[in-house]
Amino acid sequence: MRDVLPQLIDRVREGPVALARVVAITGGGPREVGAAMVVTGAGEVLGSLSGGCVESAVVEAAGMVLTEGEAVLERYGIADPDGFAIGLTCGGEMEVCIERVDTDRLAELEMLAADIRAGRSVSLVTTLTGSPSWQLVRTGEAAIDTGSTAQISGGADIGDDASISRDALHMARAGRTGTIGSDECGDSAFPTRSFVQSFGPPARMILAGANDFVRALSRLGAQLGYRVTVVDARETFATATRFPAAHEVVVDWPHRYLRGEYEHGRIDNRTVVCVLTHDTKFDVPMLAEALRIEEIGFVGAMGSRRTHADRVERLTAAGVAPEQLRRLRSPLGLDLNASTPDETAVSIAAQLIAEAGRASGRPLDETDGPIHR
Repeated sequence: MRDVLPQLIDRVREGPVALARVVAITGGGPREVGAAMVVTGAGEVLGSLSGGCVESAVVEAAGMVLTEGEAVLERYGIADPDGFAIGLTCGGEMEVCIERVDTDRLAELEMLAADIRAGRSVSLVTTLTGSPSWQLVRTGEAAIDTGSTAQISGGADIGDDASISRDALHMARAGRTGTIGSDECGDSAFPTRSFVQSFGPPARMILAGANDFVRALSRLGAQLGYRVTVVDARETFATATRFPAAHEVVVDWPHRYLRGEYEHGRIDNRTVVCVLTHDTKFDVPMLAEALRIEEIGFVGAMGSRRTHADRVERLTAAGVAPEQLRRLRSPLGLDLNASTPDETAVSIAAQLIAEAGRASGRPLDETDGPIHR
């Protein structure tokens, strides 16, 4: 949804479109809950729900939604291996909400896009029974009931919320994505079923150093959805021209910059810190600072095993405790026999993905059980 949102807004300005979103998955699924696809009246398709498994069926259903105006919930399950049935060959079941979106939704869409660009935590709550209604909820800002409309603190009109439950609002304010409520009833005991799609600021990747390895990893980090910061004290090397994929390039001592970001509350447990400087006067203070900040989710350093051993001695001498040193991923990356900057970036990114998903990093043909967990 985050990816197709700018195009969705552009197409809605030209005429009604059908918006299809994955609202629930049971078992294995090729995409995550919240994946979105837009189908225009001219048959243009933007985005993807399953990588090809159900798209043709969704496009057909979207055409009916555009013609009739009524939203639908479609479920797609395991495909018949002997025929051409629509389904998920990965063995799961996917529930998709398809609704017509026209200019009366532009205000909400533009507000949602503005919040995402500004890095604010915001959720879009959509009822899944009857005619879908929308409500935007910003973390830390209470929705104010004003009769037929609801308003976010500050006075922005966000539309009818008569059927959106308190449970859905609480889920939104917690920043979680998923469905809540019941299809059967709309009373206080069984609130109307709703889909809560939350958009928080992207996780941060802070890269210490201004070299070819950092440039390669900054590109891959941005592609993976991180907000990438490159920091180096050398003004000659730390330039936006040399790191075009980074969201920001900072000229400062890396450890001093990291401390300032932490003190200003811009570090959380999704933050990734990678030190790729190969210079002890930069990497030892930076690693010491990072390892002392418990909120940082991942701290890694590139280098040989000899460099790692020397670095551990220096960090110990700098007062880094043994339990803090155990958080250090060094040498950084998976065993891919990588040598070039681009190969090394793939090795590091693969480790980040594996650790975030608590996966082994082993070849899939050497493992058993479900691929998507």
